[in-house]
Amino acid sequence: MFTPHSAWPRKLALAGLVAALLTLYTVGALALASPSRSIPLALLFGAAALMAPLCLWLCNRPTRVLLRGLKDPPDNGRAPVRRLIKSEALQDAIFNSANFSSIATDAQGVIQIFNVGAERMLGYAAADVVDLITPAAFSDPQEVIARAAALSAELDTPIAPGFEALVFKASRGIEDIYELTYICKNGNRQPAVVSVTALRDAGGAIIGYLLIGTDNTARKNAEQALVRAGALQAAIFNSANFSSIATDARGVIQIFNVGAEKMLGYAAADVVDRITPADISEPDEVVARAISLSDELDTPIAPGFEALVFKASRGIEDIYELTYIRKDGSRFPAVVSVTALRDADGAIIGYLLIGTDNTARKRVEAEQAVLDQSLRDQQFYTRSLIESNIDALMTTDPHGIISDVNHQMEALTGCTRDELIGAPFKNYFTDSARAEAGIKRVLAAGKVTNYELTARARDGKETVVSYNATTFYDRDRKLRGVFAAARDVTERQQFEQTLQANNVELEAARGVAEKANLAKSEFLSSMSHELRTPLNAVLGFAQLMASDEPPPTLKQQRSINQILKGGWYLLRLINEILDLAQIESGKVSMSTEPMSLSDVLDDCNELVGPQASARGIFLLFPTPGAPFYIHADRVRVKQVLINLLSNAIKYNSVEGSVHVACSSRPGGMVRVAVTDTGAGLGREQVAQLFQPFNRLGQENGVEEGTGIGLVVTKQLVELMGGTIGVESEPGRGSRFWVEFASCAAPAQPPALSAADAAALARARPAPGAAQHTLLYVEDNPANLLLVEQLMERRPEFKLLTAIDAHLGIALARAYRPSVILMDINLPTLSGFGALRMLRGYEETVHIPVLALSANAMPRDIARGMDAGFFRYLTKPIQIAEFMEALDQALLHAQERGHDPLPGVVV
Repeated sequence: MFTPHSAWPRKLALAGLVAALLTLYTVGALALASPSRSIPLALLFGAAALMAPLCLWLCNRPTRVLLRGLKDPPDNGRAPVRRLIKSEALQDAIFNSANFSSIATDAQGVIQIFNVGAERMLGYAAADVVDLITPAAFSDPQEVIARAAALSAELDTPIAPGFEALVFKASRGIEDIYELTYICKNGNRQPAVVSVTALRDAGGAIIGYLLIGTDNTARKNAEQALVRAGALQAAIFNSANFSSIATDARGVIQIFNVGAEKMLGYAAADVVDRITPADISEPDEVVARAISLSDELDTPIAPGFEALVFKASRGIEDIYELTYIRKDGSRFPAVVSVTALRDADGAIIGYLLIGTDNTARKRVEAEQAVLDQSLRDQQFYTRSLIESNIDALMTTDPHGIISDVNHQMEALTGCTRDELIGAPFKNYFTDSARAEAGIKRVLAAGKVTNYELTARARDGKETVVSYNATTFYDRDRKLRGVFAAARDVTERQQFEQTLQANNVELEAARGVAEKANLAKSEFLSSMSHELRTPLNAVLGFAQLMASDEPPPTLKQQRSINQILKGGWYLLRLINEILDLAQIESGKVSMSTEPMSLSDVLDDCNELVGPQASARGIFLLFPTPGAPFYIHADRVRVKQVLINLLSNAIKYNSVEGSVHVACSSRPGGMVRVAVTDTGAGLGREQVAQLFQPFNRLGQENGVEEGTGIGLVVTKQLVELMGGTIGVESEPGRGSRFWVEFASCAAPAQPPALSAADAAALARARPAPGAAQHTLLYVEDNPANLLLVEQLMERRPEFKLLTAIDAHLGIALARAYRPSVILMDINLPTLSGFGALRMLRGYEETVHIPVLALSANAMPRDIARGMDAGFFRYLTKPIQIAEFMEALDQALLHAQERGHDPLPGVVV
């Protein structure tokens, strides 16, 4: 006997309620999903009103039958049970339908039932959500928040975003059907229509909620498609880029859109119900179209609107070019598409003419025609270049098969162009393997240069050619082959042989020239010595005579002055000729270092000040201010500036002035300008200014000169990486300027290190020790001062100084010092020259000479040691190294018995 569970009556009642709600929801969904409202709402809701109670009755009836069967089963038989089973099957079919998502929750919103339709729609299994989450967990958060805000405003009560917002109306007994976006398990978004019902117990208390949802995707897509179609239609018809003209069946314009107004200049009111499109078309073209169509279709077609729409009226697709006439009379080309408009029976009710402005296309076609012609011209030009080339040109494919040649290639091989094209490249050279290897080398390396081959003509003539080739590619960078040029180098080979012979002769001539140059240098050096020696006596005795007691007579004084004047001029001439010779032979050494330009200008002011005072010239030097530092050779910079200042004083006007100015220039340069108030120079004189021995017409003037000074000055400036220039006008004076590279201030000497202090302490002699003589030849006052301060800590040394090599040599011969410290870059004679002269005198040949220079390159040091210096020290001075070298040199002199005051060095 069938024994039902005691909870069945309650579940059957709940199922009845669910079926009733499903009925109501289905009616609502049908109403919402019918955009055209083709099913009357009254009919739908009337059917719903009948179906809902019926479902409730059908579901409750089995409950009542069952209850009666439970009370009196023997009397009622099995009929109620069969009805209950049928009713339960119906509820299961509805509740477990895959077309609806049925989600039942408890009063707190936690999901208790999650049917097959919900699993299918949302992708979750029931086990993923039952007793775990609320429906708000897979609803669009923004829509839930928006719904909470809308309900709060509508019902004037605060509603929290979340599950409460989804069921609030249902909890108040208000029918609630709304649209909502579900978030599926895979992240997809699912639009749905949701119907919410509160589930109540017998006492009316809410025990849960039922949310039934249907997929709303189709309706949403239909709405969006409808919106897009409407927008597209509106965009096309109202586009300013198309002229849309609709006519009635007779051709009278009925619609004239914005694009037509813009394109043709007419307002719609000007043409609608007034004219046909033929009235705004080029008449000649309309006539020509009518004639053309008549011939094509073998039927007479009248010129006018009929010619414009005839094909469309026959159902033939028709797109053609036509010239429209604007309201202002101007014309423009258009492309017109014509479509016949038909009613439901297929009868023509009008025509639609859609036109686009064809001006741009016509312009492009015209430009393309120009480009095509330009391309043809370019191809002709390129071919002309190829044919006019003196080299034999050819192209091959990647396999070495000739694809094109020029006339020179035809002449080289004795074959016609047709014979060469398609033939292997290697066939036209004596060494075919080498020719083929050349092609492979080009393909591998991308190019080949000066690859010699011997071409063989059809008549057997052989020509040596220099083969140069490269690969070439198409627009897609695909290798197309090899472009090669073969130049006849027969004459070049002959020339190279001749050149080789000439080179042998030149090498011999260079050896002779080097010997001559060496002889010249030796001659200049000896000439300098031989001239200076008697000149020293001449000037010395002339000065003694001028200062003798009693003083010479006036006549004698004049003679003495002439001797002195000529002597000093001869000495200056000797110095300048030697400088020029050294510069031209490249034997001038430079000691470039950071230096203060202000210090050099102060020295120059002291040197030329007496000369300017004697001539009544006012000197104006820069006032102390921001210092300028340059990277140059201090001695040579001073030589350059003194030369410019001396010229400015010599060639100035009576009681004139010389102005010296310093300024920064672009490119990190510092300019020193010397401006005088002399007679100035003409353009031709400025052009000849830096020519040797050219005094610019001053040969017969009162001022003496050699015409070499500015030449030497220019070359010295350029050797230091600087530039020199002049600005002058006759009657307005001259401005000479030089520019040198600027630099940072020289680094201050570092504090005495512990090692240096120890070296000085070790070198301190015992009281009463004998003194030795150290001769220091240096023209830089700062370096002299530094060595003087160092020697103050070595009281056993007596320091002698000389500012040039000649004075140093004279002091060495006179005092025979124990050690000589020699700067390399000295005026008039370098340290190397001074060392050679010292080795030439018996009284100085044994004295150890220490070199001290800013030239610190390894080759400079090696050159100094090879020249015979005892040690080569570099600037800045390292005190410990300096003291050690000094002690070693002194010990060397003592060991050989050459120290005039021998003693023990501690």
